[in-house]
Amino acid sequence: MTMEKVAEAVPRPPATPETPHPSTATPPVPAPAAEMPAPPGALETPRYLGARRRRPAVSAAVRILVPLLLLVSWWYGTSSGAIPPDVLAGPGAVAGALGELVATGQLGDYLLASAHRAGLGVLAGGGIGLLLGVVAGLSALGEELIDPTMQMKRAVPFLALVPLFISWFGVEETFKVVLIAVAAAGPMYAYSYLGVRGVDRKTVEAARGFGLGGVRLAVGVIIPTALPNILMALRICLSVSLTGLIAAEQIGATEGIGYLVTLAQQYYRSDYMVLCILIYAVLGLVIDLLIRGVERLAMPWRGQVAAR
Repeated sequence: MTMEKVAEAVPRPPATPETPHPSTATPPVPAPAAEMPAPPGALETPRYLGARRRRPAVSAAVRILVPLLLLVSWWYGTSSGAIPPDVLAGPGAVAGALGELVATGQLGDYLLASAHRAGLGVLAGGGIGLLLGVVAGLSALGEELIDPTMQMKRAVPFLALVPLFISWFGVEETFKVVLIAVAAAGPMYAYSYLGVRGVDRKTVEAARGFGLGGVRLAVGVIIPTALPNILMALRICLSVSLTGLIAAEQIGATEGIGYLVTLAQQYYRSDYMVLCILIYAVLGLVIDLLIRGVERLAMPWRGQVAAR
């Protein structure tokens, strides 16, 4: 048998496709992203909400809507006779009482006297409450020394101290300023204490790493971080001071809004009573606007609400 025949008789292996060289291989084309199915339970990209603010005119209209409805209801109830004049004076009578006070110049004098007393009381009480709150929030020893006493003081209504303060200070200006200061010290201490305790410890440690300590640490890091609580405390202090102002000016006073309330009660002038209530309401609104302005200047990043 010749060699050619032997080679033909031996079975040959099946042919395999030639593997291209890696350098010449064509890379696979990935499938389009739209065709790839999302795995189960995958998170979707949230829709961008952004900062949506109403127009100033719309915002102002919404703000005055409820007070305007109350004013219209008050006017309708008194003008229709549903509310007797001796129960609640109408807007016309209140406007007349306001004109009398403005014409005699008493309104300005009473407002200045009340503002002076309230300002001194809030400055003294708020300053003491802020100092005690920062010390109690920073130091464990300060908390042990200050917090129990301040908690007991907060549990005692400041109006219950009126007879004691009268026996100590009489009925002159000192009594009035001290009563307002005591009323303002409690909220300022409570909110300042909570604000300082809520400061992140890592922030304090980082500030100490840069060499800050003592008063510089408190003024430069602690108080600015606790500023939201402090401004809220200031808002409440100013509101509470109005309550203390009424109680203080009804005893031994010859001028002030609280003194005007006492005169209205003695002479059964419901128009003056309602006028005094409106004056306190306007003062509260002015205080709120002032605090809002300070918040926007000191903390512009807190200008948005949680949801619209």
